[in-house]
Amino acid sequence: MERDFNPPDPADADAAEESGGKAMGFLDHLEELRWTLAKSLVAFSIAFVAIAIFLPRVARLLHWPLDRAMREHETFTGLVTTSPLAVFSVFLQVCLLGALCCSLPFALFFLGRFVAPALTSREAKLLIPACLATLGLFLSGAALAFFFLLPAAITVSVYFNELLGYELIWAADRYYSLLVWMVIGLGASFQFPLVIQILVYLGILDTAKLRRGWPFALIGFFVIAALITPPDPVTQSMVAAPLILLYQGSIIMARFVERWRDRRLEEALGD
Repeated sequence: MERDFNPPDPADADAAEESGGKAMGFLDHLEELRWTLAKSLVAFSIAFVAIAIFLPRVARLLHWPLDRAMREHETFTGLVTTSPLAVFSVFLQVCLLGALCCSLPFALFFLGRFVAPALTSREAKLLIPACLATLGLFLSGAALAFFFLLPAAITVSVYFNELLGYELIWAADRYYSLLVWMVIGLGASFQFPLVIQILVYLGILDTAKLRRGWPFALIGFFVIAALITPPDPVTQSMVAAPLILLYQGSIIMARFVERWRDRRLEEALGD
């Protein structure tokens, strides 16, 4: 019986070269994954310690959204702590946010090196743009939350407090908790356009399914907004709005991904 001949996969050749000329087995891949996670954790730990050393300066920098929202309210005297251990919560939240943002590029680099041997030469060329897109989307969402949404949320809160005649005495740990949730939450939420394009490239999604899924996506965006923002409809709508725009942009981008994928398949069949 005639047997089909399958040409060697470039990914296997790369993997063999990385492992000293031998194909990597399952346990070898697990070992590589362990070292990838370990190096990412080391980068996070170094950033965490560096943020802790410069904690007062970093805390003042993260105070900017509050200062911007309260610049016209001279009666506000600043943040307070309401329990003996609240300051440690502030310490952990500030270091967590700073370390995550600083170590993310290194974690993406290590992850890219881990998955690179499993990719073909054409797919490997997309690895760096994909990592840059991941970093750019996260920083875009984090910047939007820090420079616009958080000051807007505080302004709305101040308005309703003054409307009801309440005195503004805010706990520091609650403020930094809100800051971390909004910055990390919106930065992570901004990753979904990249996930959509990967699923479209793999043939799991297409533009027709994305259009049909629009009502469910809209509900999901407002659920995400409710989880990472204060319980007021104004702030939640401001968080959901950029996610809605990104979804619409993802549908447009998906058309180009489909055409590029189909062209590649035609070229492969032609060869």
